[in-house]
This record gives sequence, C-alpha cells and structure tokens, in this order.
Amino acid sequence: MSSRSPTQSLRRTSTAQRGTVLLFTLLSLLVMLIASVALIRSFNNSLFNAGNLAFKRDLQNQADRITPQVLDLFNTGVLANKTSRGNHAKDRNYSASLLPSNAQGIPEALLSDTAFNALATPGNDVEVTLNGARQQVNIRYLIDRQCRSVGDETLLGAENCVVSVDSGASLGGSGSETGRAEFGAAGAASAAAAAGATAPSDAAGQAGAGAVPAQVAYRISILITGPRKTQAFYQTTFTR
Repeated sequence: MSSRSPTQSLRRTSTAQRGTVLLFTLLSLLVMLIASVALIRSFNNSLFNAGNLAFKRDLQNQADRITPQVLDLFNTGVLANKTSRGNHAKDRNYSASLLPSNAQGIPEALLSDTAFNALATPGNDVEVTLNGARQQVNIRYLIDRQCRSVGDETLLGAENCVVSVDSGASLGGSGSETGRAEFGAAGAASAAAAAGATAPSDAAGQAGAGAVPAQVAYRISILITGPRKTQAFYQTTFTR
C-alpha cells in the first residue's frame, strides 16, 4: 500500500486554496467592472442632461434678440402709428389679424415654410454668429395683432380685439382687465348698451372709462432652430 507524505498533502491543499482565491478574485473584478460601467453611464447621462439644460437656456437667451427689435418697430419704426398697424406688413413679418394657431398656441405659419412665406419674409430670419462664425442657430418670428380682422383698431374696439381696458381706478391705485377677441372685453357690451354706446370704440371707452385708454394686445411668436435641427418655440405679448 502507498502512503501520502505530508508534503504532498500540503501541496494539494495549497493548490485548492489558490484556485478558490482566484475564483473570488475574478468574481470581485467582475462586480467592480459592472459597477464601473454603471458609474460611467450615470456620469454620461448627467453630462447629457446638463448639456440639454444649457442648450435650452442658450436658445431662450437667443430669443431675447427679437423682442427689442420688434418693440423698436412699434415705438419708432413703421408700426408706430395705428394706421400702419391696421394692415398686414409682410416685409416686417406682421399680421394685422389674429393668426390661426395649433392646440399649443403656436401659429401654424411657423410650422410650415410654405405658410410662412405667404405671410412673412424669410430674409428677416436672424442667423446667429460669433466672431463671424455661424452658430447653427436660426431665429424666425411672427407678429400678429390680436384682432379678428384688419382695420383701424379704434374702430374695431374691444368687441373685435384683445384689449387691456381700464375698468375704473380703485382707491389708492388703478384697476384693469383683459378681454379676448373671441368673446369681447368683459362687460364691454352690456356696459355699452346701458350707456347708449353707438360704436365698438364707445363700448371700450364707456365700459372701461379711466385714466388709462384701451390698448390692443400684440403677440410675438418665435421659432428657434438649433444644431441637429432642434426646435424651440417662445412667445411674448405686449400692448400698444
């Protein structure tokens, strides 16, 4: 009969231990690898989200280029008087009547090049540049008066335009209310009838007599197309 020496037994035990240690080491490396991949993906997602937020903020800042430009048209430019504002001005991207909009309130003309070209001038688009280099950001806009039709806004009055009407000064301040063109100014028709008004302009004046005259609302709708055909829409309104 053969007998095992103590040296052989120790050698076999050592080999088995090394195999077990190697197995656990490989398992640990696998777990660390999976954790590293998950960490890298999480880091990339965070960078991607941060980039999207910064990109969105930049597009919003770019939209601010248009508002001062439009206000200049109304303050000192070709739309500074109500006669010019009563008619469409294609060369100024201006519509004297309310533009049809989709469910989100975006003018449909901004969603189609064909419709836009029929109402406005593509040459008014603003191509953003930096030190002479294009930034792949294009700004397109439309201005529409919140009235049902073209014409003198004084004659159209609150029955046909969105107006800000002074509803009478309150103690220590002033009050105002806004009426929509679809429904007419709040209380304008009934107040006009009670006062014997004979014209829509009388309705606006008598329903909201006060220190502040009725002012028609205008809407600026802006479409910004950025890199990779990203699109963002912004709107603002003002009265005149």
